[in-house]
Amino acid sequence: METLVKRDGMFPSIISQFANPLFEDFFTRDISDWADRSISAIGVNLPSVNLKETDTKLEIELAAPGLKKEDFKIELENNMLSISAEKEEKKEITNKKDDYVRKEFNYKSFYRSFNLPDYADENKIEATYKDGILDVIIAKKPGDRKKLSKSISIK
Repeated sequence: METLVKRDGMFPSIISQFANPLFEDFFTRDISDWADRSISAIGVNLPSVNLKETDTKLEIELAAPGLKKEDFKIELENNMLSISAEKEEKKEITNKKDDYVRKEFNYKSFYRSFNLPDYADENKIEATYKDGILDVIIAKKPGDRKKLSKSISIK
């Protein structure tokens, strides 16, 4: 087997059937090119979130398909809302005729936290999970909520 050596900038790149693409990328990719990679491409599972605010409520929609409502943990401490989930899957296949056992396992977890504003009513928080979307609705406290508006000058 022959191995090719390719020069890309200062670092040589070894191209062969044994080359690890992540290792190659680490040394040969431009630093600005890493920002273009998706989180799932590098092995991190962080669910996407939509944040909405109306006159009466705050809403957090978190995309987490494949989980059950029992997998989630939602906590509130000092106006910090934390949403986490853990799930472990195990599978075992046994074939006595061919004398083999195959075991697989998968572990998923994530943790997201959100700093709630002072006008969020910590006593009126509801959560539902349907069709892979965790929906957390936080009511706003009644009363006058002045919105701060100011112009920032650029120096």
